[in-house]
Amino acid sequence: MVLTDDELKYIDEVLGRKPNELELGMMDVMFSEHCSYKSSKPILRNFPTEGPDVILGPGDDAGIVSLTDDYALAIGMESHNHPSAVEPYGGAGTGIGGIVRDIISMGARPVVLLDALRFGHMSDQRSKYIFDYVVKGISDYGNRIGVPTVGGEIEFDDNFQYNPMVNVVCAGLVKKDEIVYGSAPVVGDVFLLMGGTTGRDGIHGVTFASEELTSKSEIEDRPAVQVADPFTKKRVMEATYELLDTLNIHGVKDLGGGGLTCCLSEMADKGGNGSLIDLNKIPLREENMTPYEIMLSESQERMVFAISPDDVEKAFEICEKHDLSHAVIGTIIDKREFIIKDGDEEICHAPNILFTEAPIIEREAKEPEKVIEDVTLKDVNPQEALLSLLASENITSKEWVYSQYDHEVQLRTIVKPGDDAAVIKVDGDTSFTIGTDCNSTHVLLNPYDGAAAAVLESINNSISMGGRPLALVDCLNFGNPEKPEVFWQFKEAVRGMSDVANKFEVPFISGNVSFYNETEGVTVNPSPIVGTVGKLNNNYIKTMTFKNKGDLVLIIGNTYSELDGSQYYKTVQDIVQGYPPKIRIDENYETSMMIKDLIKEYNDDITAVHDISKGGLLVALSLMSIKSGMGVNIDLKDIPCGEELSLTDKLFSETNGRFIVTVKEDKLEDMKLLLEGNVSFAVIGTVSDDGFVVKDNDEIININVDELVKANTTTIETHMA
Repeated sequence: MVLTDDELKYIDEVLGRKPNELELGMMDVMFSEHCSYKSSKPILRNFPTEGPDVILGPGDDAGIVSLTDDYALAIGMESHNHPSAVEPYGGAGTGIGGIVRDIISMGARPVVLLDALRFGHMSDQRSKYIFDYVVKGISDYGNRIGVPTVGGEIEFDDNFQYNPMVNVVCAGLVKKDEIVYGSAPVVGDVFLLMGGTTGRDGIHGVTFASEELTSKSEIEDRPAVQVADPFTKKRVMEATYELLDTLNIHGVKDLGGGGLTCCLSEMADKGGNGSLIDLNKIPLREENMTPYEIMLSESQERMVFAISPDDVEKAFEICEKHDLSHAVIGTIIDKREFIIKDGDEEICHAPNILFTEAPIIEREAKEPEKVIEDVTLKDVNPQEALLSLLASENITSKEWVYSQYDHEVQLRTIVKPGDDAAVIKVDGDTSFTIGTDCNSTHVLLNPYDGAAAAVLESINNSISMGGRPLALVDCLNFGNPEKPEVFWQFKEAVRGMSDVANKFEVPFISGNVSFYNETEGVTVNPSPIVGTVGKLNNNYIKTMTFKNKGDLVLIIGNTYSELDGSQYYKTVQDIVQGYPPKIRIDENYETSMMIKDLIKEYNDDITAVHDISKGGLLVALSLMSIKSGMGVNIDLKDIPCGEELSLTDKLFSETNGRFIVTVKEDKLEDMKLLLEGNVSFAVIGTVSDDGFVVKDNDEIININVDELVKANTTTIETHMA
């Protein structure tokens, strides 16, 4: 049980008596961090959540943002970390299932999935097993329900050996006049439960997600992991769409964390009403289930609809057509109370507030002491360092992963996995960009700058593709909030994210907080994963692929001496300490807006765009060469810099907010009129056939692109063979 003594006292006072076992179990679930956000709510209020394109901000199953005159995009992001640590295949699959249901419940048709993943190193057999089966779980579920997995990102670190991070994003298109909400606003309506039956799987799933893992979790907590069923999900999807098309549905919500308890209490309360539930009407998969088990089960593939009693007969016909379990299990009442009856016996009767509003906990936040040790750097040949970085787990090609996903299904994917973001077609004129980002090492070293940079990079990746960023989603993965140092990380991360979002005027419209990502006191690297949705004209889509021999290569944005936390230091020097790249918010903003303006003004003359992130400038150029099969001739002597730089700084610094842009040679002078006096930039080379040559006065790298490809595309394949 997660209820504290103070919470138990609060429950007694509001209820006016001691709760019975069922009521206590239901409140225990709803007071968990996963359901109540009792530690994070005050901090999350710092996020901007409104904007001209926002139709629905945080608070429902998903956020909704306007895309065209007719269509909106529903988007949500969830974590399934603990279940994936215990049962990686099923845990990842049910994570996909849950976020897909969130999108369906808004009336939207899911069109994309993304996965942001964190694992221990593949040299560890357990980590490799979890990695393998998480990917299989995501692949099998997404492929079977016909929703393409189009992007995401992966990091490997020994810190995630026992606590993998499995964050999933789903987005779906919905006509603006067909949006539905997760509420029950009409007194006298009935609750229709449709989909899979209720079993004993997933009981206390949210409680499990709100506690630290232990060395025994893999055995003891396995019953808390839900069972995925993509084949039932496909039928649930089609039945939901038919119900929405046929009937006047007043509210829809999926059954995820907290099961019936969470779904029914939240729907009624958001509608300003209450609920009267008949326990005996709930279709069960197993015999002799107790009321406690029924109300706390998190069995998958279930949906609840608030409908008029007059529509029940037609709703049943639709459910029977799709061979789905269905029943009317209760009524919406005009008092804000949650009442459950077992026959004639009233087994739960409590005000909604005891299920929907747990008391806020004011956590202590304390900055941890920072220890920086003296280190001696090894002399490393730049070309050898580059090949090591390209082969490193965090930079190597993730094609082994995304090749298992069907990213072509639905035929909307214009730019496929492997670029700065995916591009998904809406209609003949409009597409949207979508991607996720976070450098967990940077957040560990400085939560403010690291988390702010996650928002910046996510926004920049949309801009790189030609998009106008519309909205943000997030999944905030941290350790035990009861530890002051962990809660300080969380507060600082949200502060940094809010500052960048406010500067760019891009609001957060949906998100998730995942605390207690620890095993026996070992806390994961804080990982606030950020996703950005951007809108773009189909005629302005950009990619990172070099296009033409002779195109000029520009770097836009200053480089600073910022190697702490870099992949170069981690991979080549085996160092993780210090201060990561800073957010220079005004400078970063001006650079990003310049890229947006350049694409708008010189669309036909800009041939490639790519933001610089992990590995720095040299890795960014290499990935563009690998993607295109073309080489470059680069000279770093004129690289714009905010301070004196060493050669290593120029090559591998991970300074935020920089871009590589290639342009047609005869258009540079025109572009300079826009660039000069507004941002720092330099022409640093040209696109060539297949040689990758870099000079800093003297030649320091001369290698064939095929060798870059070989270094970058064999690491995961070798480990997983």
